Amino acid sequence: MNIALISPNKTSYSETFIEAQKNGISGKVFYYYDGAPPTKLEGKGSIIIPFGDFRKRYGLLFKDVKSQSLKTSFKKHKIDVVLAHYGPTGESVVDVCSALKIPLVVHFHGYDAAIQSVISKNNNYTKVFEYATAVIAVSKLMTSLLISLGCPEEKIIYNPCAPSDAFLHINPNFKKPQFLALGRFVDKKAPYLTLLAFKKVVDLYPTAYLIMGGDGPLRNTCINLAKQFGLVNHVAFPGAITSTQFQKDLKESLAFVQHSITADNGDMEGTPVAILEASAAGLPVVSTYHAGIPDVIIHEQTGLLCHEHDVDTMAEHMLRLLRDVDYSKQLGQSGKAYIKANFSMEHHLSTLQQVLESAVKNT
Repeated sequence: MNIALISPNKTSYSETFIEAQKNGISGKVFYYYDGAPPTKLEGKGSIIIPFGDFRKRYGLLFKDVKSQSLKTSFKKHKIDVVLAHYGPTGESVVDVCSALKIPLVVHFHGYDAAIQSVISKNNNYTKVFEYATAVIAVSKLMTSLLISLGCPEEKIIYNPCAPSDAFLHINPNFKKPQFLALGRFVDKKAPYLTLLAFKKVVDLYPTAYLIMGGDGPLRNTCINLAKQFGLVNHVAFPGAITSTQFQKDLKESLAFVQHSITADNGDMEGTPVAILEASAAGLPVVSTYHAGIPDVIIHEQTGLLCHEHDVDTMAEHMLRLLRDVDYSKQLGQSGKAYIKANFSMEHHLSTLQQVLESAVKNT
């Protein structure tokens, strides 16, 4: 089975799920990226055909050139099925897939099913929902959102991304009063609200420490907030970190924290991979009742959840773990078992494999 795996950008530190799928799906995977539709193929570079004067003579737009080039590449590599990451990517390649009668599976992640301006720009995914063999949702809330947008319920497959098995082998030592956050510094992850909660924690527990890994437009704002709050010696901002460093930090922390919210433009999470990884590692997760988070974190069983913007309750949850390390260990151990049983990489890839094989078989 020749599989075209497509994403708008080459994988970044925050999109480890794409790398996992590239390496874990059975078949020959051709990874296309850079744009919608994509213009590059991993290992080959640009796929754009130099139409030159021909393009000018017939008035072809560049998007038409990209689609024609993609079609030529699909034919050359005898692609059997396309797995498109993010709704807009799926919308951008649906005509090519339809013309070549190649089955299409579209993998939604969060913003693409939540931000109205993105949805409208992509014509409410009318073509995707009509043509796609399957549509993957990474949270139960996303399933409802996709149905409300017009996606046939029978096409939707619930399949959250999953943590690498390496995280299951981590055993936190719970020796430090240290909290850990990792993610892009963007509105829907609300890192400033995590900082506000942590300020309340430090006021009562002066030895507490917080690592906030990742990068993004709100990082400098959070650094300035930490300075204003007198937290310079209590918070570290290491920027983007490797998976190896993240695993090391998980081992030495007390809990993973993330105050996800629905942004003003409607943007929201799918099911954050970092939360899955932290829980698989055996750390309790302190977070919010947001999107797919309560699908994978059970309040007072594998972590502690609060409502969006409820900074006081988040602070209370963090203090509770600081004061009762045995309880923290209990939550962490339950979380590891729950993720292993329900959200393992094996389960994620097996479900995806079945979807792709079924799409090809029923073409």
